[in-house]
Amino acid sequence: MGLPLRDSRRHTYGEYLTWPEDVRYELIGGEAFLMAPAPTADHQRLVLAVARQIADALDGSRCEVFVAPFDVRLPQADEADDAIDTVVQPDLTIVCDPEKIDRRGCRGAPDWVIEILSPATAAHDQTVKLGAYERAAVPECWFVHPTDRTVTVYRLTDAAYGRPAISELTGTLPCQSVDTVTIDWDRMPQHPEVDMDR
Repeated sequence: MGLPLRDSRRHTYGEYLTWPEDVRYELIGGEAFLMAPAPTADHQRLVLAVARQIADALDGSRCEVFVAPFDVRLPQADEADDAIDTVVQPDLTIVCDPEKIDRRGCRGAPDWVIEILSPATAAHDQTVKLGAYERAAVPECWFVHPTDRTVTVYRLTDAAYGRPAISELTGTLPCQSVDTVTIDWDRMPQHPEVDMDR
């Protein structure tokens, strides 16, 4: 089941900036999708554990890791910011081009995005949002499935995502687009008595 739409109109980033801050949306192709409620503590522990490993590996490099909420504007061409119709908030965004970072977030495709999936967002993230990442030519996308203990990795080849690589959340997994980073899943928080979903 998809996330609810704000309305049936087409919107831009210029409009998005005027909306109240107490409700969060993502824009994909001009459609405003209501974001899921705040994530659980276990979801946040997982996000921060992955972010910590990435930040440590990137220390001293030009690349940076950002944790949601962090706006990533994905223009189709050279349109002005206010005209952009796709703005997403990945759980983790890794950007290696400092020119893409400004006070509002990131403009242009990040080098790598990571989404921690939940039942409320999994279908949307793996279809609608994945399509937006592919159209924007994001080189690498990871979808982490805490319940299934798997990670699905999409990598851009010839302007399209090929067949994804799926592996268990054990051992290590290197990122190809930011090749200084390898995630060690065995260092992730383990809470078998609690559901890691949102």
